[in-house]
Amino acid sequence: MEINTFAKIQKKAEKKSRGDFLRLGLSLIFMAIVLIATWNKIPGNPFLAVAAVFGAYMAMNIGANDVANNVGPAVGSKALTMMGAIIIAAIFESAGALIAGADVTGTIKKGIIDIHAFAHPEYFVWAMTAALLAAALWLNLATWLKAPVSTTHSIVGGVMGGGIAAGGTFAIVHWGTMGKIAASWVISPILGGIIAAGFLYAIKKTILYQTDTKEAAMKLVPLYVAIMGWAFVTYLIMKGLKHMVKVGFPTAAGIGVLGAVVIFVLVKGAIRKYEHTVTNERESVNRLFTIPLIFAAALLSFAHGANDVANAVGPLAGIYSALAHDAVSAKAAIPLWVMVIGAVGISLGLALYGPKLIKTVGSEITELDQVRAFSIALAAAITVILASQLGLPVSSTHIALGGVFGVGFLREWLDRTQRLEYRIKEEREKLEALKSKLEAYRKELETLEAKETKSQQDYERIVHLFEIIGEHEKRIKKESKALKNVYKTKYVQRAAVQKIVAAWLITVPAAGVVAAVIFYIIKGMMV
Repeated sequence: MEINTFAKIQKKAEKKSRGDFLRLGLSLIFMAIVLIATWNKIPGNPFLAVAAVFGAYMAMNIGANDVANNVGPAVGSKALTMMGAIIIAAIFESAGALIAGADVTGTIKKGIIDIHAFAHPEYFVWAMTAALLAAALWLNLATWLKAPVSTTHSIVGGVMGGGIAAGGTFAIVHWGTMGKIAASWVISPILGGIIAAGFLYAIKKTILYQTDTKEAAMKLVPLYVAIMGWAFVTYLIMKGLKHMVKVGFPTAAGIGVLGAVVIFVLVKGAIRKYEHTVTNERESVNRLFTIPLIFAAALLSFAHGANDVANAVGPLAGIYSALAHDAVSAKAAIPLWVMVIGAVGISLGLALYGPKLIKTVGSEITELDQVRAFSIALAAAITVILASQLGLPVSSTHIALGGVFGVGFLREWLDRTQRLEYRIKEEREKLEALKSKLEAYRKELETLEAKETKSQQDYERIVHLFEIIGEHEKRIKKESKALKNVYKTKYVQRAAVQKIVAAWLITVPAAGVVAAVIFYIIKGMMV
C-alpha cells in the first residue's frame, strides 16, 4: 500500500515537473524570438533588444498576475471554465491592446519623475530598462506567492527607483503624484468592496429573500443586467476606447443609457422565453447571471488590454525613442512591433501561468456564485467611472479584489445578523439538554454507589452509567466547541487577505529598490 502511494506521488511530481519545464520552455522561446526580431532594429545598438526581452518578460507577468482579476470571479462562480476564461481573456486582452491601445504613450509612467532631470539619454534608457526588469521580477514573485498585485504600481515603483538612481536625488520624484498613488491603496479596495457588497445586498433583498423568488427574478434580473450594460458601455467608452474616441462623461453615460435600454429589452425577452426552466431555487436564479458574467469577463479583459499593456510597452517605447533619436522626450510613439510584444506576451503569460492567480481570486479568498461574481464585475466598472469623475486615484486590481473582500464580509455580516441568533440558541439548547442528562446520570451513579448491598443488576448498571457519562462528557466538549465556532464563522480567508494587502503595501518600494540595484548594475557594466 505504501509503495503504491509513493509511486502515485512520484508520478504526480513528475507530471508537474514536465508541465513546469514546458511552460518555462515556451516562455524562453517567446523571449528568444523577441531578442532575434529586435536585434537590428537600431543598427549597432543591441541594447534595444535586451530591453525588448525585458518588456516581453514584463508583459507575460502582467498576463500571469493582473488578468486574473478580470476572469477570476467568473471562473470561481462556475460561469466559465478555466480553459474558457483563458481563451476569452487572451482574445480580448490582445484585441484591446492592438485595437484600442495608445498610438502614443508617456515615456514616464504617471509622470512620477521629472524627465528633465536625466543628464544623458543613456541614463534614461538604463533607468527604464531597470524599471521594466524590476517590475517584472516583483510580479513574478507575487504570482509565485499567489498574491494578486497592481501591475501599474509595480512599474510605477520601478520607474521611481530607477529614476532616483539615475538622477542621484530623491527630488527627481513628484511626491504629490506618489501620494495620490499611495491613496489608491486605500480608496480602491474600499470603494470596490462597498459597491460590490451594496449590489449583492440589493439582489438578495429584492430577489433571493422574496417568497416568490422566480417572479422577482423575472422582473428584476433584466434591470440589474441593464445597469451592468450601462456601466460597461460607459466604462469602455471612457477607458477602453479612450485612445480612439475622446468623449466626456455625459456623452459616454448617454450612450450607456441607450445601450442599457437595448440590453433590458433583449434580456427581458430572453428570460421570458425560458421562463419555464426557472424555479424558486437559488441555483436557478444564479444561472440567469451566467451569460452577463461571460460578457463582463470579456469586456473587462478588453479594457485591461487597452490600458495596462502600456505598463509593458510604455517604457519600451520610451527606450526605443531615446535610442533612435538620442534624446529623451515626454511622449513616444508606440511602433506596431512593440504593441505586438505586449499583446502576445500578456496572452502567453495568462495561458501559461494565469490559472494559479485565477484560482486565488475566484475561490481561495471567499466562495463565489454567479450573483456574487456579478456584483464584483459590476462594481469594477462603476467604481472606475465614479472615481474618474471624483478625480480619485484607483487601481483596477485593488477594486476587483476589494469587491471580492466586500461580498465575503457581507456574507459574514448577514450570517451573524440574520441567522447567528437562531444558531446560537439551537446550540445552547442542545448543550443544556446534554448537561441535564449528564447530571441525572451522575446522581443515579452516586445513588447506586452509596447502596450498602448491591445486586448483580446494580453492578451492571453502574458499569453502563460510567460508559454513558464518558460519552456525554465527550459530546458536551464537542458541542461546546461547536458553539464557539458559531461565533467564529468566517466566509473570508483572513490569511489570504493579509498576504494580499501586505503585497500591495510593499509593491512600490520593493519594485523601486530592485530597480535602483539593477540600474547600478547596468551602469557598472556599460560605463
